[in-house]
Amino acid sequence: MKPQIIKAVRGMQDIFPDEAARWVSLEALARDVSDRYGFGEIRIPLVESTPLFVRGIGRETDIVEKEMFSFSDAGGKELSLRPEGTAGVVRAYLEHGVYARQPVSRFFYLGPMFRRERPQAGRRRQFHQYGVEVLGEGAPELDVEVMDLLELFLSVVGVKGTILAVNSVGCSACREPYRVQLQQWLMERKERLCENCRRRLSRNPLRVLDCKNPDCREILADSPVLLDYVCPDCRSHHERVIAGLKSLGLPFREESRLVRGLDYYTRTVFEVYSSDLGAQDALAAGGRYDGLVEELGGPPTPAVGFSVGLERLLICLEGKEMPAPSPLMPSVYCVGLDAESTSANFLLAARLRRLGLGVRLDHSGRSLKSQLREANRLGVDFVLIRGQEELEAGTVKLKDMREGGEVSLPASPDEIGVRLSGGGPIEARSV
Repeated sequence: MKPQIIKAVRGMQDIFPDEAARWVSLEALARDVSDRYGFGEIRIPLVESTPLFVRGIGRETDIVEKEMFSFSDAGGKELSLRPEGTAGVVRAYLEHGVYARQPVSRFFYLGPMFRRERPQAGRRRQFHQYGVEVLGEGAPELDVEVMDLLELFLSVVGVKGTILAVNSVGCSACREPYRVQLQQWLMERKERLCENCRRRLSRNPLRVLDCKNPDCREILADSPVLLDYVCPDCRSHHERVIAGLKSLGLPFREESRLVRGLDYYTRTVFEVYSSDLGAQDALAAGGRYDGLVEELGGPPTPAVGFSVGLERLLICLEGKEMPAPSPLMPSVYCVGLDAESTSANFLLAARLRRLGLGVRLDHSGRSLKSQLREANRLGVDFVLIRGQEELEAGTVKLKDMREGGEVSLPASPDEIGVRLSGGGPIEARSV
C-alpha cells in the first residue's frame, strides 16, 4: 500500500522560488528603510521561555490565553514559539547588558512568529513580521519618528491608501480611574457583551475595548474615552505627538478607543489600516511600552516600536512590481544646539531620509559634546550642526567625519542631499 502523503501543518505555508523572490525584495526594502533611520538588525530565537510572554504580553491577552504554541522540554521547562518580537528583543537587551553600554538602542527584526489563530487570508499560524524597537528614549518626537519610518516603508514598497490611527492609553497611574469608570459602565451592559468580554470584565476591562465582535463594537461606540482621564504628563506627550505628525505632514486620524491587544503599551498606540485587506484590515501596529523593560527585570527604560505583518503586506501588493532597494547612501547625525534647532532638524531629517540618506538625531537635548561623542560612536559619515546662528541665516554646518572638512550650506534638503550623495570629501566654503 502506497504511503499517505504528509501535508503541512494547518496554518503553515510553503513558499516556492517565484514567490520567495518577492519576499527577498520586501525584506531588502525593510533593511534599506531601517538603515535610513539608524536601526541595526537583531536576530532573536524562535523559542523562548513561556514566562517571558506571560509577564511581557499579559496573562489576560488573547495571545497568552489561547494562541501560543507552548510545550515542556525534556527537563520540564515551559517553552513557547515566539508569538511576537518585542518581548524577545527586550529579553536580549537585558540579558546582554546593552542598556549599560549605549543610552539609546535601535533594533529591527525580520522573521516568523507563531500564533494558534483560525487560518484565513493574510493570517497564518506561522506568519512573518518586520518590526522595529527603540529602547532608552522617551521623547514624543521619537514616537513620530517611528510612525514616519512606517509610513516611508509602506510608501517605498508601493502600498497606497493606508490610514494611520493614533491614540494615547496613558500610564498605569492615570489608567486606574478610567479602568474603574469603564468597568462600571460595562457592568450595566454586561448581558449584551460576548462571552469573552464578560469573562474579562472583572479582571481587565480594558481588554474589552479590543474585542472584534461586531455587536460588542457597537456597544463600545458610546463607552467612556480614556483620553478624558489621562494625567497632565500623558496629555502633554500626546499633544506633542499630534503636533509632530502634523509638522511632518503625515495623514492620520485620532481614534479614541484604540487600545491594542497587548498589556505592555503605555501612552502612544497606533495602527495602520488598509482597505485592500477586507474586514480584518489591520496591516501594522505599535506604540510606546515604557514599563516593559522594568517588568522583565531591567531598569526603568522608555521604549517604542511597531510591527508589520508581511503576509498581509503582500496581499496589498498583489499584481504590483516590487521596487529595488536604494543604493547605499552616506549617514548623517543632526546636532541641535537648542530646542528650536532640534525641532528644525527633526523636519530636515524626515526629508533627507526620503532622499535615501541614513539620518540620526538626538531628541533628549544633550550637550554638543555628548551629541558629537554619540556621532563618533555610531561612525557616521557626516555631522550636521545647527543652532540659533544657523537658524537665523537659514544655513547648516556640515562636518565631514572622514576627512575633517567643514562647510556651510543652505538648510535645503535637496542641496544637502546632492552635496552628500556625491560621496567625495567636502571642502570648506561660504554660502
